[in-house]
Order: sequence, then C-alpha cells, then structure tokens
Amino acid sequence: MNNDAGDPVEDESEPLSVAESLELIARQNERTRRELRVSPARLFAVWAFAWLVGWGLVYLSDERSAALLPGWVAGIVVAVLMVGAIVYSAWHGSKGGRGIRGPSRRIGAMYGWAWMISFAGMSLIDIRITKLLPEGSDLVPLLWSGTSLLLTGALYLAGGTLWQDLRQYFLGGWIIVCSGASVLVGVPGNFLVLSLAGGGGFAVAALVYVVRPRD
Repeated sequence: MNNDAGDPVEDESEPLSVAESLELIARQNERTRRELRVSPARLFAVWAFAWLVGWGLVYLSDERSAALLPGWVAGIVVAVLMVGAIVYSAWHGSKGGRGIRGPSRRIGAMYGWAWMISFAGMSLIDIRITKLLPEGSDLVPLLWSGTSLLLTGALYLAGGTLWQDLRQYFLGGWIIVCSGASVLVGVPGNFLVLSLAGGGGFAVAALVYVVRPRD
C-alpha cells in the first residue's frame, strides 16, 4: 500500500512483504542520506557569489577605478555577504555531523576549529601590524587581503590532503596564487583579483563538484 507521495506505508490488515520492507528501508536510507549530505558545490557557489559581488563592489567603489558607489555602501554589502556565507557554511556543514560518532566526527570538528583558530590568530597579527602602518596607507588592504587569501588557500590544501580530495587541493593552490597576485597588483587591483580570480575559482570549483560529485 502506498501513500499519496508514492511511498509504501504499513497496513495492519496487509503486512508488508519482504520486498516491500526492503524497498521501504532503502527509501528511508536514501532520504536520510540526502538530508545529511554536505554539498561542496553549494558551499563553493555561496562563496563564489559573496566574493564576486562583494569584492567587485569594493573595487567599483574605489575612486581610482570607477567610483560608481560610496565606499561605505560597498563595505556594508561585502560584510553582509561574508557573514552570510560564514553562517550558511556553518549551518550546512553541521548537517554532515548529525548522528555521526567516532574519528570522522572528531576530524571534521578539529578541521572546523582550525579555521576559526587560524583566522583569529591572523587577525591579531594583522591588527597589530596595521597600527604600525601610516593611516590610510595602501599597505593595509594589501596586508589583509594577502594574508587572508594565503591562510584560506593553506587550509584548503590541508583539507584536500586530509580527505584526499584533489579538487579541494587544487582550489587551495589557486587561492594561494591569488594571494600573491593581489599583493603584486596593488590597490585597488587587489579587490579585482579577490572578485574575479578568487570568486571565479570558487565558481569553477562548484561547477567541478556538480559535474563530478565523486572522484
């Protein structure tokens, strides 16, 4: 007996056969797997959008490029996009740990904490160095964008190594290349590198995970 959605249901007057029971178990397992699955493509797509739009607007707000909108507007937009991407990543990533125990859950939690600890330490260092630089110096945005990209790339390299995921590993390498490029081009070109090269790298990674969801 099936319900309106086409799923088999129990009927007290008509016990399920062995085949029907196995089909019901398979359907429930597949539904659980879909609910708990973490989609790298979705995560990278969210970050691609945040970087392409956010840093693109920062570049367009600079008076040395296009100055199409006030800098404070671009700053608010990029902050909202980055916070939103972080919140979504934390929520979406937590689905993969539901109901999981043992080494896999511990490794995932340790890797997640590695991001927070690393960026907290980087922020303390950059804040201290920023205070030593002349006010309004172009070295400040170069410092923050360069170190942020470098650390992000290194953590993706570590994640790719940890889970033997070449796609994530290559993304980490690309982001590290972007970190060097962002410093070499100077301000405001570094924001364009963040937007097009960094955001584009996330977009390509999302597409690769859609085309090849499994290695």
